[in-house]
Parts: sequence; structure tokens; C-alpha cells
Amino acid sequence: MAKAYRKDDFEKLMAKVEKIDGRVKKYLQDAGYERWARSHATVNKGRMMTSNIAECINGCLVDARQLPIIDFLEEVRILFGTWNCKNREITPYTKETLGRRFEEILIINASKCVKMKVVASSEYIFAVYEGAIRYIVCLERKTCSCGRFQHDEISCAHAMTVLKKKNIKDVHPYCSDYYKHDALTNTYALPIEPMPDKSDWIAPESVLEEVVLPPRYKKMPGRPRKKRKKNPDEKITTNTKCCRQCGHEGHNRRTCTFFPKDS
Repeated sequence: MAKAYRKDDFEKLMAKVEKIDGRVKKYLQDAGYERWARSHATVNKGRMMTSNIAECINGCLVDARQLPIIDFLEEVRILFGTWNCKNREITPYTKETLGRRFEEILIINASKCVKMKVVASSEYIFAVYEGAIRYIVCLERKTCSCGRFQHDEISCAHAMTVLKKKNIKDVHPYCSDYYKHDALTNTYALPIEPMPDKSDWIAPESVLEEVVLPPRYKKMPGRPRKKRKKNPDEKITTNTKCCRQCGHEGHNRRTCTFFPKDS
């Protein structure tokens, strides 16, 4: 539902949710559709609908969280500096016009246009029939009534069908400039420079005279919690082991009763 491109598709899915539990619809409505639904978003979020990137970075900084704030920031700088330098060395060897991920999307979309029919309306506007459904594609504005062309800013299957009909082999001008090799190179062009040693820092006198007291914190009994609290909708991972002989849980190979031991 969050990934639906058109509002009518969103409403159909929301109607199914309302039949199951009307309270869920009210909760999602109060939260604001524009905050989590692609079809109602007020800005283009660049195909990113999750916080997986932030979660990945948090996972890389688990050990660094135990350090003081200055040392923690230094670890963050080293992490991002290493990634930036590594990616900057890789980008010159990229031969594709777009990034590899977006080239794969174009290949997938091109494979879907085999059974589609195109009817021209003008030089830029076309009607694409996919079965009994009709989609309107405008190459000049780079839009399609399916919503994917303008939201993802990459040629959808219907746009690819039109480009193939017009015998346009270079489809890259109909993709966002942010997906192209030049944008990828410029992303890592600016280096993340290292900080000088603490002995070389030049701090104002007002900062040196300032006394920073420790925070008012009451230490709770027991061992401090290091793992994050999972949301109720997340799957709880367990360490249940399975039998290597039959694949069932609750026992091991030695005590397995599904395959009796040879006497």
C-alpha cells in the first residue's frame, strides 16, 4: 500500500484494510498519508521509502557508540571517509551510462513491453494498451498515468514501449540525471579530510575556560542495555536449532526419531 503509485490503487488497498479493521485505517489516516504513502507524497523521495540506509550505518557504528563523543565522531569520519575513497576509485571503471542498478531496471522494463500496443495521439503523447488497461504516456513531460515514469524518474515499461515504437534506441535522456555516471562521480569528488591531532587544535580562550560538567544521570541497576528495542511488528529472532537430518525443530541429529539409527 505504501508503494502504490496511483491514488486509486491506494484507495482500493485501503478499503481492504478497512474491512479487516477500521481502527487501522483511522490510525494511518491520523498519521498522514503524505508521510508514508508514495501516492500522496508532496515531494519526490527518489524511490526511497525505507530507512534501511540509516539502519545499515547504525549497525556499522555499534562498537563506536561506547566511545566518548570526540572519539565517536572520529570513527564516523573514518567510516565515511573510507567509503568515499573506495567509491571514488571505483567510479572511473564504470562503463554504463546509468548506475548498474538502474540499468537493470531498464532491462526489466524493456522485457515487459512485448505484449503492449501503442497508439499515437501526437508527437509526444501516446496511448499504451496493456491488456484491457490503457495508459497515457507523454514523452515531453516524462509522465505516465501508471505513475512510475514521473515518480521513479526512469522509463517505465509503457514509456519503453513508446520509445521502441519510435525506434529510439538511446533511452537514457528519459531518465533522471541523478542516475547517470557523472552524478555518481560528483558525489564522491569532494574528499572527507582528516582532522589534525588534538595537540594542534586552536580553541578560543572562552571555550578553554568553559567548565563542562557530566550529565545528571541516575545509573539504573543491572547491566546496561545495548541492543535496540524492536517494534511490535518486527520479527523476533530466536536461536532455535533444527535437526540436520530431518530439518525439524526441537531436537538434534542424535535424538532424532524420524530416521531411526541403523542397528
